[in-house]
Amino acid sequence: MTKGPVTTKRIGVLMGGSSSERDISMRSGLAIYQSLQELGYNVVPVDAGKDIVSVLKKDKVRFAFLALHGGLGENGAIQGLLEVLDIPYTGSGILASALAMDKEASKKIFAYHGLPVAPFTVVSRQSLAASKRSKSPDPQPLPPDFPLPWVVKPAAEGSSIGISIVKEQAAFMPALEHALSFGKRAIIEKFIDGPEVHIAVLGNKVLGGVEVKPSLEFYNYEAKYTAGLTEYIIPPVIDEPTYEKAKGIALQAHNALGCAGASRVDLKIDSSGIPFILEVNTLPGMTATSLLPKIAQAAGMNFKNLIEEIITLALKEQ
Repeated sequence: MTKGPVTTKRIGVLMGGSSSERDISMRSGLAIYQSLQELGYNVVPVDAGKDIVSVLKKDKVRFAFLALHGGLGENGAIQGLLEVLDIPYTGSGILASALAMDKEASKKIFAYHGLPVAPFTVVSRQSLAASKRSKSPDPQPLPPDFPLPWVVKPAAEGSSIGISIVKEQAAFMPALEHALSFGKRAIIEKFIDGPEVHIAVLGNKVLGGVEVKPSLEFYNYEAKYTAGLTEYIIPPVIDEPTYEKAKGIALQAHNALGCAGASRVDLKIDSSGIPFILEVNTLPGMTATSLLPKIAQAAGMNFKNLIEEIITLALKEQ
């Protein structure tokens, strides 16, 4: 006898939205929606636009499966709205979502907990404008006090959008202005030259990890979402002690921010075997090329099992 759905509540799969990751969110959401349909759930797709409140009421949504990425969908805003409407939802709560999306805030929390983060500094649009108004012959923010190369990225974006690798001083200002075109603050951090490993956490337990080897300069938006541009190695080929250390740090990072449900923690490992936290993703991608489903599959959990477990974890949080 097959078991029934874990909830009879009408599920709205919230996708799309207005962030720079809208297209990926639509792909994640449609994959989740289709699977929930096949599993027999009472489910409806919801494009999370400005009319989200009226749509949720019209469609009689009683539980939200969040497939939003970036922007208002992942920074705590939609979570707060759902709490006001008394609609349970998957994933992390308001504060954890906001902290994880803000790379400056999350790095400071990781550092407070003694977790390894690369040296970094923050430049705001305001400080950049002030430096340009100055009478200095070289009006630009002071470069970081750590050596090149640097990673320059928006303080609150996902999917590697707006990121540049700066290898020479002349490229710093264009990279900074590019990052600041996506938000009010930019992070400049030391580039860690080593393997990139992503660890999946599900229900406060480490599910596993994957090493990503992009054919491009780094694991950017194109490398993430274009089939064939990145090699995925499960489990990572790093030595076992380093892998265990990475898994432990990932779980600590998840807990330090107060995350719930599923998260993906991205790390770079330096030449001495130290895993540095890049970021925590509170709503990881759920597309065919996404890492969380790949890691789950390797752990013996297919896509449908994974989305049901995410729902189950959310219901327990009520």
